[in-house]
Amino acid sequence: MDRAGQQQSLTTAREAGMVGCTYCGLLLPMDQAHCPRCGAGLQSRDDQSLQKVWAWLLAGLIAYVPANLYPMLRTTQMFHTTESTIVGGVSDLIHHHAYGIAFIVFFASVVIPIGKFIVIAYLAYLMSRPHKSDPHRLHLLYEVVEFIGRWSMIDVFVVAILTALVQFDVLATINPGIAAVCFALSVVFTMLSAQSFDSRLIWDRLEKGSFHG
Repeated sequence: MDRAGQQQSLTTAREAGMVGCTYCGLLLPMDQAHCPRCGAGLQSRDDQSLQKVWAWLLAGLIAYVPANLYPMLRTTQMFHTTESTIVGGVSDLIHHHAYGIAFIVFFASVVIPIGKFIVIAYLAYLMSRPHKSDPHRLHLLYEVVEFIGRWSMIDVFVVAILTALVQFDVLATINPGIAAVCFALSVVFTMLSAQSFDSRLIWDRLEKGSFHG
C-alpha cells in the first residue's frame, strides 16, 4: 500500500469518539468535559481558532511596522544623543566589523519575525479551504514556528541588558526607544497567534481526503 493509502486507512481519535488533552496528551472519551490528569478543559476542535490566529497576526503586523521605523536605542555620549533603528543597529555593527553579532540581530529581529508572519498566514490560509499538502510537513512547519518564536525576543533582551549596564550619567547612557516596546508587543502577538492555531485542523484535512501524497 502506498503512503496515501496508508494515511487514508488511519482511524483518528475523533472518528473513534475520543479527544486528546492539548496540555498533557491524555486520550479521553469525547463526552468528558475536563481532563482528570491535569484539569484542563477538553474540546475536540477550537471552532474560533482561525479567527483568533488572524486577529493576533494582524496585531503583530501592526506593531512590527513602528518597531522598524522608530528608534530601538537612544545612546547619549557627552550630551550628544544618537538613535538607532533595528536595521540601523545592524548596519552599525557591520561598520564596526562585528559581523557575527550583526547576523544574529538581523536574523532574530528581521528574518524570524517576517518568516513567522508568512508561515502562520500560510497555514491559516490552507486551513480555511481543502488542500493537497502533506499534513505531516505542515505539522512539522507549525512546530518549528512555535519553537523558534521565543528567540525573536533576543533583540529586546540585548536592549534591556545594555540599558541596565550602560548608565554613566553624562558620560554615556543607553535607553530603550519606543521601537523596543513595539517589537516586544509584536513578538508576543505572533506567539499568541501561533498558540491559537489548532494544529488538529491539519489532520481534519487528511480526514476529508484532501491529501493525495
